[in-house]
Amino acid sequence: MGIGSVALASLLGRDAVAAASASPASRGMPGLPGLPHHDPKAKRVVMLWQGGGPSHVDLFDPKAELLNRGGQDIPASVRGQTRLSTMSSGYAKWPVVSPIKPFKKYGQCGMEMSEMLPNIGGLADDLCLVRSMNTEAVNHAPGVTFFLSGAQVPGRPSMGAWMSYGLGCETEDLPAFVVMTSSDKGKTCGQLFFDYYWGSGFLPTRFQGVKFRNTGEPVPYLANPDGVSREARRALLDDLAAMNAKHLADYGDPEIETRIAQYEMAYRMQASVPDLVNFSDEPKHVLDRYGPDVRTKGTFAYNCLIARRLLERGTRFVQLMHAGWDQHGNLFTQLAEQCKDTDAPTAALIQDLKDRGLLDDTLVIWGGEFGRTPFGQGDPINPKGRDHFGRAFSWLLAGGGAKAGHVYGSTDDYAWNITADPVHVHDMQATIMHLVGVDHTKLTFRYQGRQFRLTDVHGHVVKGILA
Repeated sequence: MGIGSVALASLLGRDAVAAASASPASRGMPGLPGLPHHDPKAKRVVMLWQGGGPSHVDLFDPKAELLNRGGQDIPASVRGQTRLSTMSSGYAKWPVVSPIKPFKKYGQCGMEMSEMLPNIGGLADDLCLVRSMNTEAVNHAPGVTFFLSGAQVPGRPSMGAWMSYGLGCETEDLPAFVVMTSSDKGKTCGQLFFDYYWGSGFLPTRFQGVKFRNTGEPVPYLANPDGVSREARRALLDDLAAMNAKHLADYGDPEIETRIAQYEMAYRMQASVPDLVNFSDEPKHVLDRYGPDVRTKGTFAYNCLIARRLLERGTRFVQLMHAGWDQHGNLFTQLAEQCKDTDAPTAALIQDLKDRGLLDDTLVIWGGEFGRTPFGQGDPINPKGRDHFGRAFSWLLAGGGAKAGHVYGSTDDYAWNITADPVHVHDMQATIMHLVGVDHTKLTFRYQGRQFRLTDVHGHVVKGILA
């Protein structure tokens, strides 16, 4: 046991060094030497991923031309050679579908958004609305993978894994990177959330996201079996650590170190997770903000409140993934329902962070893999939906150094082509990394003979969205 304890202490030595040199509030797993590269504006990030492709033309990018030309074909001069999905690339007609609900001006800044987002709109003066996002991806899985890992093909580390690897974690009782998933109530969106969306790729697996389940216990097997005390569990883990430490010394496999670290994290989470999911200390007015679903496990509202509780306890990167935005044939019914389910919880999370003094150094990101086509999908006389559209779409940022009450970028009269300040996938990734204090060109990992980074081989920080 003495030898095993020494070996374990050596393996986890950087935890001890960090604990000795850091303030009590920042104890946890340290990052790489020399990071952050500069003073971060954001100490933590919450990614509110809206899976399926929220419609920018209905929610964020108002165009008089789309209102006035409903049913008319979008001119070829506008469409150009835009890459579209195989579902609509062969169309002979391109009928304009007008926004399904009116737009309103919100806040002192006068930011225009759909009336279907009244709560998010009510925080317009805290938001940065980017209307010039663009991506090469036209299908869901490649599009999500591109944004979250920097490549359309699976296998690279996700953004949260990169941050955990480079910057470490400020808590020793919860993971640095946590993921939760949810879906619209009608389960209308058929896309799956694959594990590689929060994977560690070729980084050691201890940096992958820890997924909290949306039914039952958030993390399985944390509770001790009947008859096993916490003291007995501690003794068992010490024995396992000693054996694993010997294996690591013999074979040098970093996955053995991961096993030791994850056993230790699981032990600590036995105490931290029950407190995390206990809402008894939340004031009624806070719960009411998140909406009626806040106490229902697996809902977006529940996950948003858990996200805030994770962030304030030191988790660095929280990734909420919500499906239901893929309105190919149910635009006129499902989009409003999707907004109803996500609008209040999103606004509540932002307001909650603001009230607690956390928004200034927490970056909130709201967006999906692409937008939706300005033309209708299906019957050209009576289209019922919109197809995928990556040439131009919108994202929202709040807090963490993003410029508040600001609209960045613009599109043409059809919300089709970007006319000013384009923001590519890699540009947004570079900007997010910059806000957390990381130079995206310098955080790399050597694998199979080359240095990899989140932004692959290009991307620049978008200074126009920085406060």
